[in-house]
Order: sequence, then C-alpha cells, then structure tokens
Amino acid sequence: MIDQIIEYNKSFVANKDYEQYLTDKYPDKKLAVLSCMDTRLTELLPAALGLKNGDAKIIKNAGGLVISAFDSAMRSLIVAIYELGVTNIMVVAHSHCGACHMSYDHFHEQMLARGITDQTLDTIRKCGIDLSHWLEGFKDTHESVRRTVETIRTHPLVPTDIIVRGFIIDSETGLLEEVAD
Repeated sequence: MIDQIIEYNKSFVANKDYEQYLTDKYPDKKLAVLSCMDTRLTELLPAALGLKNGDAKIIKNAGGLVISAFDSAMRSLIVAIYELGVTNIMVVAHSHCGACHMSYDHFHEQMLARGITDQTLDTIRKCGIDLSHWLEGFKDTHESVRRTVETIRTHPLVPTDIIVRGFIIDSETGLLEEVAD
C-alpha cells in the first residue's frame, strides 16, 4: 500500500497538482479545530465547516480529546496560539465515535494476541504511565466535549481572550450541534 502511495505522489508532484493547495503556515481564519481521527471526517469535517486549505489548523487524535494538560493535543494548541496566531478553538467530537466505550481491557487482550507481553506493559507502568487512563475512551460524548473544552479554557498557558467552544458533528450529515457548558 505505501509503495502505491509513493508512486501516486510522484505523479501528483510531476503534474503540479499541489498548486491548488499552496498557502502559508498561518491559518487564515485564526482557527484551530481539535477533532477525531475518524476516517469519516477526513473530508466531511472541513467541508461541513466551510474550511479550505489554509483556513485552520486541524489537530486530530483518537476521540478528539485533551486527556491531560500536557499531552500532544494541548501542546499543538499552545503552539497554534503563540506561534501561528490562533484566537479561536473548536473542539469537534462526532456521533458514533469508536473512542466511546473504548477500554484498556479491550486493548490489553489485543496487545497480548499481537505479541506484546505483560512484562512490557508492567515496565511501562513502572515508568509512571497509567495505561488504563491513557487508553480509556469516554462514555458520554457531550461530557467528553465539555471536559476537553474546560481543560483548554482553564489551561495555565491559554490566554483568557482565546475563544473555545465545543461541538458534536453528525458523522453522516455533517450537522453541528453545539455542546452547552
């Protein structure tokens, strides 16, 4: 599969298909969107939000979550604010998310089946990583969005003038529902 992608890329560049995407690193709308990595959102999310290449920084992870104040999603948002001029942040979860009801117990069984040993997992725990928390999903999408929005808003490195709002997008129609505080 990767070799096929590399071959496609060569023709993409040779044909100058990239020209329609040219922009700079600064988001034109001063917007960052934190969302889920779900494949249904790859094109639907920017289309439903009316975003084109260059309009926003789109940060994706499993569940569209900030799971701790100093995780990679929060780091990306801090960089977007201070380095790239972001003034608005949208947290956009989605309907029928696979991270809903995700659990470490489920992953644990799969890891063992794929050759990861309990010894390796114990070593990770001894390094201070709580795998149960790190690989835990959420039970309530609305509450998950509220929690992520609150974590961003109250982060000690996020200025008070940054606007942070939370939404759930329908993963089929693209309809946005704002999640009240």
